[in-house]
Amino acid sequence: MASEPKTLQEAILFYADPDNCLQTMVARRWPNGVTCPTCGSTDVRFLANQKRWECKAKHAKKQFSAKVGTIFEDSPIGLDKWLTATWMISNCKNGVSSWEMHRTLGVTQKTAWFMLHRIRLGMQNTPTKKLAGTVEADESFFGGKAANMHLDKLTRYRMGKRRIGGTEGKVAVMGLLERHGEARVQVLPNTRAYHIRTNIIEHVEKGSTVYSDALRSYRNLPVDGFTHEFIDHAEAYARGAVHTNGLENFWSLMKRAIKGTYVSVEPFHLQAYADEQAFRFNNRKEMGDADRFNKVLTQIVGKRLTYAELTGKDDPATTQANS
Repeated sequence: MASEPKTLQEAILFYADPDNCLQTMVARRWPNGVTCPTCGSTDVRFLANQKRWECKAKHAKKQFSAKVGTIFEDSPIGLDKWLTATWMISNCKNGVSSWEMHRTLGVTQKTAWFMLHRIRLGMQNTPTKKLAGTVEADESFFGGKAANMHLDKLTRYRMGKRRIGGTEGKVAVMGLLERHGEARVQVLPNTRAYHIRTNIIEHVEKGSTVYSDALRSYRNLPVDGFTHEFIDHAEAYARGAVHTNGLENFWSLMKRAIKGTYVSVEPFHLQAYADEQAFRFNNRKEMGDADRFNKVLTQIVGKRLTYAELTGKDDPATTQANS
C-alpha cells in the first residue's frame, strides 16, 4: 500500500483506489489479522473476486466484508466515499453540512445526512475513567431565537402566556472540562440541581475541585464530596484560577458549528452534534488530520445505527404520535 494520506486532497486520491480502502480498513480493524465477526475464528480465506472473506468454520453468515459489524454495515455506498466523508467530518473545525457532503460525494442530501450521523456514532467515546483534579462545569442553551420563530409557534407561546426569549424553548447542554484534559458534554432535560449534580457525580471523581458559574444548582456540590468554587459572571469572568473560560471556548466552537454550518438541529439529534464537537475538541492538539481520521476508524466496530433509529420510527411512542 502506498504511503497513507496526510491531507484531504491526498485522501480523496488515495481512497479512490478500492484496494487502498480495503487495506486501510483491515489495518485499523484487524491489526493482528482478519477474524470472523460471527465466531471470532482466524481461519478465514480471502475471496479476491468479491473483496470479501469466508470463514472455514460451519455457521451461518460465513462470508463477510470489511463493513460487517461496523457503522458502514448494509450500506451500498462504497468505502471510497465513506472514508472521504469520515476524513472531512473528523477534521473540519466547524463541521460539515449534509448539503456540502452531498455536493462533494455525489450522493443525495438525505444519504449524506444519514452517513454523517453514522460517522458521529463512531466519534463517540465510552469513558473509561472519571474526570479528576480541577474540573470546569458550565451549561449552555441551544435553539432558535424568538425573533426567528414561525408566527404559529409564536402565537402558541403568547396564548399560553409563556415568556418569549431567553432560554425559553431551548435545549440545555452541560459541559465538564478537566483542566488540560478531556471535555464531556451532555444534553439535559433542564438545569435543575438534580440533573446537574447527577451528571457531575457520574463523570467527576469525588474530592475533585469543581469551578462553575453562580447557578444555584451547583451550590450543594460540597455535600456530594466535591470542593466547589464559583464565579459570578455579573461581576467578573475570572478570579484567579476560578473561571470557566475553557468551556466558554468549547461553547463558542460548538455554537459556531451549529449556527454557521448545521443551521437547524432538532433536540432529538443534539447529543450527536455535541459528541462530534467534543471529539474534535479533545483531539485538537496532539493529533494531526490523519491521526483523528484513524482514531475514528478504530471506534466504528460494534456500533450500528439504522435509519429507523435515527428518525425515531422504531420508537413506539413516536410512531403512535405520528400516525
